[in-house]
Amino acid sequence: MDTGRAAHSAGEAIPGPVPDGDRPLPAERADPVPFTPDTLLWDMVGDIRVLLYLPAALVLQVAHPAVGAGVDEHSVFRTDPWGRARRSLDSLQLWVYGGDRAVEEGRRLRRLHRDIKGTDTRGRPYHALTPAPYAWVHATGFPVFLRAAEYLFRPFDEAGERRLHAEARRLGRILGIRERDMPGSVEEFWTYFDTVVRDELERTVVVEELLDPRRSVPPPDGAGAVLRLLWPVLRPALLRLQVFVTKGLLPPVARERLDVPWTPSDERRLRLLGRVVRTVVPRLPGRLRYLPVAHAARRAARA
Repeated sequence: MDTGRAAHSAGEAIPGPVPDGDRPLPAERADPVPFTPDTLLWDMVGDIRVLLYLPAALVLQVAHPAVGAGVDEHSVFRTDPWGRARRSLDSLQLWVYGGDRAVEEGRRLRRLHRDIKGTDTRGRPYHALTPAPYAWVHATGFPVFLRAAEYLFRPFDEAGERRLHAEARRLGRILGIRERDMPGSVEEFWTYFDTVVRDELERTVVVEELLDPRRSVPPPDGAGAVLRLLWPVLRPALLRLQVFVTKGLLPPVARERLDVPWTPSDERRLRLLGRVVRTVVPRLPGRLRYLPVAHAARRAARA
């Protein structure tokens, strides 16, 4: 089954040794460890390209009935889309660039989700901190990072993919996910991923909304008069671009499961867009290329 893994032969690969191998860490080393500048996620998560690939992970998350129901019933993404997006990005940046604050941010998120519960679309009770759906939210990052690398950065070779998986497990520990709820190797991950996609994912109401380029989105918070005036013209084009990239960065097996159309022409257009992005973004000055928290952390690390 095609899981959408990065094609190792396309473009320049990102190699690298695998810290601690690709196996679960021993119990005495399982405590959360802050990320440092020598990690792959340090380079990817703060880059502005995260704005292009993060929505694909969100679609995978809310395609899980429990996660989709929780977001549908408890999130403010409809009434405060820009504030919700900003808070999510700020939290994500802390996981990687927050140092010792990263672990506290993981604890804060668990406290925030403590009272989120209800019944999903299949009539099953859910709780946001139930291990399976909570681990799935984290698990969506790994395949989307691979897809983003293939199209928007540089594809990983096998060693880089294993290194990224090890870092994803490290991130899971920061978020308070148990070792036994995270696949211990790349091979185990794809077996787990295929199983969840086949047995659990569905086109939830939130998936429908996120993949609808006609949905209503207000101007960004704090937008000036000119942007507000132009927003009715800009919004449709921006939403079409965002939905197009989101669909393209979904792993093919998930696109098939969620009945998301994707043609060879779409694939060619996405690869052309990816070449433009890979050419332009690395040439931007740091203050434009990286989000504020990441830019500050990178400057501090260099100092």
